Amino acid sequence: MDVSKLPNHHPVPWGTTFEPIALPEMFARTMRGTPDAPLLHFLGRTYSYAELFRDAQAFAHALKARGIAEGDRMGLFLPNVPSYVVAYYGAMMAGAVVVNFSPLYTVEELAQQVADSGTRLLVTVDVPELYTTAEKVLCSSALETLVVSSLAQMLPTLKGIALRLFGRAKVAKVEYGEGVVRWGDLLEEGGRNRGGLPVVDPHSLALLQYTGGTTGTPKGAMLTHANLSINAQQTAGLNPFGDPPGEVFMGALPFFHVFANTALLNHAVVTGASIAMVPRFETKQVLKTIEKLGATGFPGVPTMYQALLDHPDLAKIDLSSLKVCISGGAPLPGPLREKFEAATGVRLVEGYGLTESSGVVSTNPYEGMRKPGTIGQVVMGTEVLLLDKEDPSVIAPDGEPGELAIHGPQIMQGYWNRPEAAKDVFVEHLGKTWLRTGDVATLDEDGFLEIVDRIKDMIAVGGFKVFPSQVEDVLLEHDAVKEALVIGRPDGYRGEVPVAYVTLESGADATGSQLKEWLNARVGKHERAAEVVIREELPKTMIGKLDRKALRAEVLD
Repeated sequence: MDVSKLPNHHPVPWGTTFEPIALPEMFARTMRGTPDAPLLHFLGRTYSYAELFRDAQAFAHALKARGIAEGDRMGLFLPNVPSYVVAYYGAMMAGAVVVNFSPLYTVEELAQQVADSGTRLLVTVDVPELYTTAEKVLCSSALETLVVSSLAQMLPTLKGIALRLFGRAKVAKVEYGEGVVRWGDLLEEGGRNRGGLPVVDPHSLALLQYTGGTTGTPKGAMLTHANLSINAQQTAGLNPFGDPPGEVFMGALPFFHVFANTALLNHAVVTGASIAMVPRFETKQVLKTIEKLGATGFPGVPTMYQALLDHPDLAKIDLSSLKVCISGGAPLPGPLREKFEAATGVRLVEGYGLTESSGVVSTNPYEGMRKPGTIGQVVMGTEVLLLDKEDPSVIAPDGEPGELAIHGPQIMQGYWNRPEAAKDVFVEHLGKTWLRTGDVATLDEDGFLEIVDRIKDMIAVGGFKVFPSQVEDVLLEHDAVKEALVIGRPDGYRGEVPVAYVTLESGADATGSQLKEWLNARVGKHERAAEVVIREELPKTMIGKLDRKALRAEVLD
């Protein structure tokens, strides 16, 4: 059977092979080739590949000396700081499994995931909010050790001194002692306890990345070294510009998120590029960093590009070094893409990925033909199927939308301690195992994918399925509308009706009634909104993605 002729199937491109490699070895190869090249630029201080690799080795030896064995879980509760990179690769050098925790977690959220993952040692930084949360979890859970890195010590000398002298409110008062270890002491300990480190199997578990998935209960996606290193190679293969060692990636995405793990950190390391890293997204700082360090690529989420577009200094900043901006994490509104490109002259392309796929599945080309409104073509070595929306055991009819399913070397091994959850997301077709994404998509003759909506977000109106994203796209065409979310509201007659929630552009004075009338004249009968509600802001996830689930919970519960 020629599967390439099957409807709604996109086969793997020919000649695409990738090396499954352990992340420590990937780091070591680049370090040996360009030891003095910069890997991180952080608030005026530059860290070379050799310096960070040396510290990662010391961290690995310290973990081994403290009894952290191969397969043990080691957590990162950090913003974008150099100690993240050291601990990430250092833990893997010791054979440990890294667990990423969002620095925005509450005590309860952090404690739940520490317990679920069985994390033994946690690394944080002496920022009061983070240290206080981590210390409470240490005292109330099975967590054994808390390692606290110093923000001042990661800064240039004068900035570090200034932070210690004048920024005391920004530095936590850490009580070192039983269970709480100073970062510098741990690295010194590792430097004294040199010995053999394990040879890491590329197919062993490297990372537990928690995701809400299709339910509200966070699940740890199990990603191997091969999953992550191959996805980094797939991402690197998208670059048509050449000279990867000269690339400087703008590092505003939070490293704890899988998008940044692949598109920034591992992507940079596999190619020898550097990262212009900022602790968190702050618009003016990001603009100045791009200009000062000559950033060439900027992976981000749509809300970041909207914030840059809204900043009054945008026109004053030299962005000529930027070759491309890549948007992921959430749908990219067409008007935002058009306005951003017109204002900056930089191409903004949309991509797509999942926690369960190590971060990257597809993107529009950085050069040449692209199709705005789509998530582009799949990365090399990946193939997709569209499944029937009602019955995933059947392939969707040719030309009709279907649930997007993915097969490739970057797909996770399953969910940590939840085999029953994995059964719901994997399906067998064509003699292969496919990951069900829960996203409804279309596939055109050029292999470009368009996400129509989430299966769980579809609104059932009088027996008809309404895709919220299609209604949102129409609303975003109105000059007054800045952001839009559409959810279904229970209705005694039709089952559900669409209700739209929007924020307005600065200075716009449209009313909800006006927007409703304008919208309903442009959509199908069953797509017509019962109400358009104007808000000052809409709920967003930790990386700035509009959060339909949170809005639904707030409005309906």
